[in-house]
Order: sequence, then C-alpha cells, then structure tokens
Amino acid sequence: MSPQERRAAAGLASIYGLRMLGMFLILPVFALYAEHLPGGENHALVGLALGVYGLTQALLQLPFGMASDRVGRKRVIYFGLVLFALGSFIAAAADDIYMVIIGRTIQGAGAINAAVTALLADLTREEHRTKAMAMVGGTIGLTFALSLVLGPALYHLISIPGIFAMTGVLALLAIPMMKFIVPDPQQSHFHSDAETTPAGLPEVLRIGELGRLNFGIFALHVVQMAMFVVVPLALRETGGLDANHHWQVYLPVLAISVLFMVPLILYGEKKAKVKPIFVGSVALMLAMQLAFVPAINHFWGVVTALTLYFTAFNVLEAMLPSLVSKIAPARAKGTAMGVYNTSQALGLFVGGAAGGILSQQFGAAAVFEFGAVLIGIWLYLAYGMKAPPAVKNLMFHISALSAEDALRLEQKLKAVMGVAEASVMADEGVAYLKVDSRRFDEQALRRLLPST
Repeated sequence: MSPQERRAAAGLASIYGLRMLGMFLILPVFALYAEHLPGGENHALVGLALGVYGLTQALLQLPFGMASDRVGRKRVIYFGLVLFALGSFIAAAADDIYMVIIGRTIQGAGAINAAVTALLADLTREEHRTKAMAMVGGTIGLTFALSLVLGPALYHLISIPGIFAMTGVLALLAIPMMKFIVPDPQQSHFHSDAETTPAGLPEVLRIGELGRLNFGIFALHVVQMAMFVVVPLALRETGGLDANHHWQVYLPVLAISVLFMVPLILYGEKKAKVKPIFVGSVALMLAMQLAFVPAINHFWGVVTALTLYFTAFNVLEAMLPSLVSKIAPARAKGTAMGVYNTSQALGLFVGGAAGGILSQQFGAAAVFEFGAVLIGIWLYLAYGMKAPPAVKNLMFHISALSAEDALRLEQKLKAVMGVAEASVMADEGVAYLKVDSRRFDEQALRRLLPST
C-alpha cells in the first residue's frame, strides 16, 4: 500500500471506530443507569433505547451510500457525523428514557458506513482494497471489546450523560480529521465490490446460501443486544458488583474467548474445516443460550456462560463476512455485503426491543429462551448449508474496453486454471475474480491482463 492508501485506511478506520465506540460504550452499563431515569424501570423502554439506533441505521445506510455517489463521499460523511453528534448531545441532556430513545434514534440516522466504504474504495487500488477494508472492518470487533472494558470505567468517571457528550465531541472532531487527514479522491465512481446497487438486489436475494448467512448475522446480533438488557443487572444482583467494576468480568471473559477463537479460525481455514467450525460455533451459541436460563441467577454461572458465549460470538463474527465474500457473485459482492450489514443492523434493533419486552413481561430467563429458539433455527440452516468454496477474491485494473471486448476477456479469464468465477466490468475498469489458490495459474492470468 502507498503512503496515501495507508493514510486513507487508517483515517477512515479511526473515524468509523469512533462512531462505533459511541454506539457500544453504553452497552455494559446502560440498563443499570436507566433505573434512575423516569421510565427507566420499564425494561421494554430500556431495550428500545439500546437497540433503536439499529433501525435508523438499517433504513439509511444504503441510501446514504447511494447519495455519496451523487453529492460526494465526504459531504455525506460530514452530514452523518453531525447527525450522530446531535443525537449524542440530545441523549446526554435527556432527563427521561424517552429523550434517550430520541437521541439514539438520531445517532443511528448518522449512517455513514456505506459512504466510508465507498470513499475507501475510491482511495485504494484494486490489489490493496481488501487489506484496506480489513483495517476498517477490524475496528468493529476491537471497538466492541474496548467498549465492554472502557464503558464501566467511564461510567464511574463521567456517567452515561458524560459518555454521550464525549462521543458527540469525538464525532465533531472527526470532521476536521476527515477534511485534513483523509485524502480527497481524484475521482469517485461506483465500485461493485464495495457498494450496493438496487439492480443487483434481486440476484443477491435469490441466493439461498447468502440468505442463511444473513439470517445468521441477524440472529447473532438479536441475541447480543437482548443480552445487554439483562446481564448487567444479573452481574449486580448475583455478584454484588456495581457498574463501575463490571470491567473486572468482561476483561478476562474477552481475553479467554479470544485465546479460544484464534486457533479455531486458523484451524478451519488451514484444514478446510470452515463448515464444521462454523456449525460447531452456532451449536455452542445455542448451548449457551440454554445454559443462561438457570445460570442467570448464579454469578459464576453467568461468568462461565459469558466466556463460552463470547468464544462462539467472536468466531462467528469473524467468519460470517468472509463466507459472504466467498459465496457472493464476484460482480455483486458490494450488494451482498450491503444486505448483510442491513441484516446486522436490524438484528440490533430487534434484539434490544425483544429483549426489553420479554424481560419486562416474563423475566430474564425468557430472553435467553427466545435466543435459544432463534439460534436453534440458525443451527438448522447452518447444518444444511453447502461447504463454502475454498476461494479468494482478486481484483485487477484493466484498460478501457468496449462491452464486446470485456465479454471476450471475461470468457478467457474463466478458462484460466483455478478461476472459479470472473466478471469484467468495463465501466469500472476492473476485473473481479474468484480463484482457487491451490490450482490458480497466475502467470496465465497476467498474460491476459497486461495492464496489471
């Protein structure tokens, strides 16, 4: 990667991470804080406050991405950051649960994810784009983990209003960072690997294997958000831990889960055992939902279930995007990821709302019983999925071609040993390929693509 590409990737990853940090920091402590707000004794409203940002994010992230094609990437990102800051300040000033819900709704409306991805595609060459996207995507997991540890510590120092105000200030500081650190693209155009096109939705939605994965990320985040309606309360009531000390649980839980996660993922990739590891992780997730039902009333039961839950969660969170990338048509990868990201955001909303309603009406155990049903359906779908192809995605810049020449080149590329799929997009000047790296004849490919 060139210095400009590294700067673009690092800058956009930081901005993306700051926004997600503002979303996640309150998760481990909000249910405890809400008890002191008018209306906060109603778990249904607490769950809605936690998850409602997912609804506006799901509704607006794709329109924002498409708007960035027309009015400019940075303009859309500036607007999204201002919306996010506005929502943060409204939530910070809230004196009841209803104003927090309004603030979180506006936070989610600052849906810059798709615009950030499109800008990154403008600023990186095809052969380095996957690495740059991985830098941005990796901020989600890191931010989530940091939030579980930092959230309780910040709650002790500045409480929830202070956390909201801090994230609003950080969002505003991200604007000059975007202007002066992230380079301006020489030109912006549509990228099939990074952006969603409405014309590609019917093809993507018809692919059953992608549907299984979209349901999976939806279910995974329903369970995650629902859990945070009841687990903070359980840690306080069973372990006598006030909110300021919940990091003492989350830090070792996350550390141990990562120690299990890394070898599982490496084993799955190197030994072509992706499906067994994936299905086994879904089964572990189901087992932990069932285990939480009796364990929710016992401190060490909660801690043990959390450790195994996060092991499964981390494995699945890492594997799902990779599986989408392997299965999606090369020419529609961006559209497939857009549907996937929307499913994830909807899961956050449904999880918060359903977790709050179930906890309010039937108690904490009902939250995990609901989660068990949802994950059980996912396990059935995952068990029946085809083993994912052992392919990787490649992109190459090509010289300007007519539509006829692009079609001829595409046919030649498909005939190269190890090429499982090829799409030549003459309007983008890019060839998208899926290749089996064990059989791939790279020299033959490069003879067909002299411009690379």
